[in-house]
Amino acid sequence: MKESQKILTEISTVTRDIEDNYPELQKHLDETRSTLPQGSNNSASINDTDLKNYLNELKTIRDKYIEEH
Repeated sequence: MKESQKILTEISTVTRDIEDNYPELQKHLDETRSTLPQGSNNSASINDTDLKNYLNELKTIRDKYIEEH
């Protein structure tokens, strides 16, 4: 499996965890997505670094919430 596919799978897992177990954090998902490149399919480019950064942001939001509650 390509690295990007592994990262996307993990993003899906963390997102699902947030949606299922911490619904109060869902409002942050849209804000976090803004860190990904924007634009049409022709002009937007997402690389593994962008995906890893997004994944790390999701994990940070979730883990910080867990620590505080």
